[in-house]
Amino acid sequence: MTPLEILSTTATGLGAGLALIIAIGAQNAFVLRQGLRGEHVGLVVLVCMLSDIVLIAAGIFGIGEVVQAVPAVVVVIRLAGAAFLLSYAALATKRAFRPGALNASAQQGSLNRKVVLATVLTLTWLNPHVYLDTVLLLGTLANQHGDLRWWFGAGAAMGSVIWFSALGFGAKLLRPVFAKPGAWRVLDGLIAVVMVVLGVKMALGI
Repeated sequence: MTPLEILSTTATGLGAGLALIIAIGAQNAFVLRQGLRGEHVGLVVLVCMLSDIVLIAAGIFGIGEVVQAVPAVVVVIRLAGAAFLLSYAALATKRAFRPGALNASAQQGSLNRKVVLATVLTLTWLNPHVYLDTVLLLGTLANQHGDLRWWFGAGAAMGSVIWFSALGFGAKLLRPVFAKPGAWRVLDGLIAVVMVVLGVKMALGI
């Protein structure tokens, strides 16, 4: 393999990884919200990045074939994930309509480290699309590159590192907007809508 082949394969993996994770989803919405709050951002970003790296590696090792062979596992994960997303949507709706929702300062410091960790792990690992997209799809694409498959995986992992770092730590640039009354109400309302849509689609297997 030549340096040019390595660079080209890594860049292809980077593009594929970014294409899959940038789409609006429950995990990204939570990372954004924590970034805006400035609350346990490093922990959330680290968990998301490490989870993606593990899942990408699992796909390259061929775990995606197991996922295809035992579809019942994906069904269980899908239903559990749907239940969690709808529950999270209910909490976001409650935050959006509670009397103190217009007070931006009330949005700070309400989630402890354990709750944040449990939430980001659940949003990541109970999402069936993680196994179908990251493990199965990226794993399949990587293995098409033969001896260069790990370079493809490195590129995809790099995409996760870049995206979650930018989303989590870059969210602070929007904090002046969310210092205004009502901004958090709008954000929580949008998050609730996203969670409901994703939860229903997940429950229906769409």
